[in-house]
Amino acid sequence: MAWRYCLMIEPAASDDPRSDFSDTFAVVDATAPALSVGELSTQRGDGIFESIGVVDGHPQEVTAHVERLAHSAALCDLPAPHAEQWRQAVAHAAAQCGAGEHVIRLILSRGVEHGPAPTAWLTAAVAPDYATARERGIRVVTLDRGYDSAAPDRAPWLLLGAKTLSYAVNMAAIREAKRRDADDAVFVSSDGVVLEGPTSSVLLRFGDRFVTPAPGAGILHGTTQLSVFEHVRERGFETAYENVEASALRTADAVWLVSSVRLAAPVVAIDGAPVAVDLALTADLNRYLLSPRD
Repeated sequence: MAWRYCLMIEPAASDDPRSDFSDTFAVVDATAPALSVGELSTQRGDGIFESIGVVDGHPQEVTAHVERLAHSAALCDLPAPHAEQWRQAVAHAAAQCGAGEHVIRLILSRGVEHGPAPTAWLTAAVAPDYATARERGIRVVTLDRGYDSAAPDRAPWLLLGAKTLSYAVNMAAIREAKRRDADDAVFVSSDGVVLEGPTSSVLLRFGDRFVTPAPGAGILHGTTQLSVFEHVRERGFETAYENVEASALRTADAVWLVSSVRLAAPVVAIDGAPVAVDLALTADLNRYLLSPRD
């Protein structure tokens, strides 16, 4: 993904009363160096981020993403981001995106080591083409995440519910999935509970019920999953957060991995075995997810 636009942000205090933050933004060359060698985001992955889908210049679910950025900041002991400042930065970048699908990424790091303030910036790029994944589906493998479902409560310092820049494990999981002739992975706890994908939420349909794993197991609460739940409830489905046993992945009427940029990708095989697919409902979900949503 080639970043085409970059906006450096001078972080404002969360209680800053101003209504216009334009003088806190600085456009920089997205192809040129912009960070110090002492920047902790690159040295240690010490920071947080969000990825926002943009459709024809409209940024999707901005409020939910900014709220999740603040949640991650609290978990990581970072200063609380000023919600209005970030919303204005997103609007500024989205205005540069134009037609088609793009992705805006928000990054807040601890800054330069021993420095006085965090570092914040935003980037925008053309989104990858996910048409095939949405229309034909993806093959996934289940991977043991290496801890049981109670680990987040015992060890909150693992930051399992935060969207941090420390994504090496997530990327390694996707590479392992490809080595196993699959497209993506679903993490499962060591006691057999479904968690999430490396970059996505897991949704399952059982008849007229949509289910997603309960966030209490250290799962990142998905913004796209929240939107899907709102949509399917309007269509008459029930929705629930539950502990999902790994075996349920193979008995569900349909399974999707959903995320802000790829949107709803139907799962067509799990660990090499074909599973039920609902392409008509998938098309409906993606039409909804491509419509303007705040």
